Amino acid sequence: MGFATRGFLLVQLSVLLLSFFSVFGLIPVDPPVHPPSPAHPPHHGRHHHKHGHPPSLPPSHPPSEAPAHPPIHPGHRPRPRPRGPHTPIHPPVSAPAHPPAHPPVHTPRYPPVHPFPRSFVAVEGVVYCKSCKYAGVDTLLGASPVSGATVKLQCNNTKYPAVETAKTDKNGYFFITAPKTVTSYASHECKVFLVSSPVATCSKPSNFNDGLKGSLLRPEKPYVANKLPFFLYTVGPFAFEPTCPR
Repeated sequence: MGFATRGFLLVQLSVLLLSFFSVFGLIPVDPPVHPPSPAHPPHHGRHHHKHGHPPSLPPSHPPSEAPAHPPIHPGHRPRPRPRGPHTPIHPPVSAPAHPPAHPPVHTPRYPPVHPFPRSFVAVEGVVYCKSCKYAGVDTLLGASPVSGATVKLQCNNTKYPAVETAKTDKNGYFFITAPKTVTSYASHECKVFLVSSPVATCSKPSNFNDGLKGSLLRPEKPYVANKLPFFLYTVGPFAFEPTCPR
């Protein structure tokens, strides 16, 4: 056997042994080396490639909103805020939406205010007899004055009523002076009533201008009589109902 033949057999034997050890893992085989991805170029210290790929861009849609509160890690407690000199110790208490209802306030009642000083009281008025044409009607058309008719002034401002009477003249006019115990400050307690008539055919008192139930005094004017202050009031006019032939 020649030299060439021996060399060829040695090569074949070497290949056969290499294949046997590779199959049974006796010879470590290096993993395949892949080239780095273009999206992530290799980094070599402080040197940068002049002709490398640009870094990948950030996502086109950033997060919509940042979290309202930072996440609390387990075992971590938030520190309390430092309290300043004007920081209230307790949180402020809000006022109620509806204030408490208060009881209604009643306005006190006062007596009437008089624009004039305290004076004595005098009252005047006229008394008539209705005509038969308007009997029972609240009117003085065709009426005639009654002479000698009696009227009464009654004031209830004291425990016992003060009463004064007067008679009419030929014109049916009357004038009454109240007792000195009655002044203008108590005039709202006084009324004038129609009492009687001397005329037989006209003697039924009517309630014209409150002649029956009593007429309140209407203030007229102040005056002086016998150096005393008076205040003059008016009432009526009053009327009697006639007795007419049928």
